[in-house]
Amino acid sequence: RGTILIGGESGTGKELVARAIHECGAVPTAPFVALNCAAIPKDLIESELFGYRKGAFSGANADYLGLFRAAEGGTLFLDEVTEMSPETQSKLLRAVQERCVRPVGSTREIPVNVRLIASTNRDPDEAVRVGDLRQDLYYRLQAGVLSVPPLRERSDDIPLLVEYFIGFFNEKLQPQIAVQSIEEDAIAAMAEYAWPGNVRELSNSIEGAFTFGRSPMIRLQDLPVGVAGSRFDRASQA
Repeated sequence: RGTILIGGESGTGKELVARAIHECGAVPTAPFVALNCAAIPKDLIESELFGYRKGAFSGANADYLGLFRAAEGGTLFLDEVTEMSPETQSKLLRAVQERCVRPVGSTREIPVNVRLIASTNRDPDEAVRVGDLRQDLYYRLQAGVLSVPPLRERSDDIPLLVEYFIGFFNEKLQPQIAVQSIEEDAIAAMAEYAWPGNVRELSNSIEGAFTFGRSPMIRLQDLPVGVAGSRFDRASQA
């Protein structure tokens, strides 16, 4: 139930790690609520997290529960926590320490029972040094720190990920010709590629192969040009 900080480049699957931690908990059916802090304007994150009372500000036409209370009994996952303002990080720290939140426009604190998991695609120590992550919040999150390595450092995972995404997109896209597997040249090209976009880029590559391929096998030419690389050029010349 302790707080956790997950570090890793964009696209490495930090939210999947957070979900796995949640599902391995005592109550896997409890709420799992995720927020991408980079996608919310900094001046709105506080009300999104802690909720607000009706009339607290212009446009607040009804009470809003907030994500902390929406995750009651479960897990709140804050992706890219360094995108929060220092002021909001301070209030987040208090909510985690005191296990209570104060909705915007309210004078009363409300108890909450929520486990916090945060993530960042930056080096936490560097983020503290430049002021993007409060030191006291980092110390609190340091209770559990996990690092998700980039895909280029775990190329042995690529065949397993490809197999997973083939099954996933067969079910999601329902193609007329179901994809059964991937040709050796194609998987070899994927193993040689550096994957700057990590697992997210690999997923998109497999989805693209489903879109443009017309075979039960994913072929080299079905992959994005950047992924197929020089291997496709050599195959074309042959």
